[in-house]
Amino acid sequence: MDWTLPAPILAAAVNGPRLPAHMAAEPKWDGYRALLGRSAEGWIVIRSRRGIDMTWAFPEIAEAAGTLPADVVLDGELVVWEDGRLAFERLQGRLNRRKAATAAFATRWPAHFVAFDLLHRAGSDLLDRPYAERRAALERLFAENELGPSLTLCPSTTDPQVAARWLDWSAVGMEGLVFKRLTQSYRPGERGWQKYRLRATTEAVVGAVSGSLSAPVTVLLGRLDPAGDLQYVGRSAVLSRQAAAALAERLTPPVGRHPWTGMAFSTTWGSKEKLKVEWVEPELVAEVAAEVALDASGRWRHPVRWARLRSDLAPADVPLFE
Repeated sequence: MDWTLPAPILAAAVNGPRLPAHMAAEPKWDGYRALLGRSAEGWIVIRSRRGIDMTWAFPEIAEAAGTLPADVVLDGELVVWEDGRLAFERLQGRLNRRKAATAAFATRWPAHFVAFDLLHRAGSDLLDRPYAERRAALERLFAENELGPSLTLCPSTTDPQVAARWLDWSAVGMEGLVFKRLTQSYRPGERGWQKYRLRATTEAVVGAVSGSLSAPVTVLLGRLDPAGDLQYVGRSAVLSRQAAAALAERLTPPVGRHPWTGMAFSTTWGSKEKLKVEWVEPELVAEVAAEVALDASGRWRHPVRWARLRSDLAPADVPLFE
């Protein structure tokens, strides 16, 4: 087998959760996309979506992959469970640490590899085979080998009612659904699958903006905790020109000390680069559409979509920060 592994197939976003005809649905996991392979000689490799070798960062998965039959490549997702929900940030720490620290992470927060496709098996590339055939071969692979517990078979269904019930898994951090055409081959690097991200409409308090008060670019949002303190919960995506203009008319500088004074915010999730922000008086309430993925501190991991200001609501009317 050629250990220049293929680029993973990608998914294009869709707006609705209904399972289309002649397609299968799988849960969308909040983790790291990865290819996992074992060569005919027994070598183990874990590659990221961008082709980075992550084998050293996930020693527990590399060890579990020793139970795979020789000459096999799986496509899947690396996930970590903590307190009954998916904890993406426990994955983020793996690639930023030395080998000894990574081993400690693997012991405290062990990862799992959720396999959802079989790309190579026993000298045969399966990329040109239809999804239904690859899926059947993947299920046989798991049935015929004791591949646990760190290696897990991803659920798959062609039943729209079953797929709809999987959306209830958002409580544990599941992000939505992935749709795959039953007759489709595996096309590396192309957006051949479809993905639906589950979003919830909710409210938050405007605490700061990037850009300026007269020309806001993004909004930093907060919620009051049970003690009445404003806690940061996440940031919006870039505002439209119309939304930015409407918001600018309502923004005012803080009166006295801002509750986030001294805090710093990164430009993107996991980045060390600091974002320049302007504090505002935390009195405005915004309606936003937020994806369900949260980090361990209860903050939205992805930027939320700005909907509108809610002049009928006060900060105390917003859901509490938990």
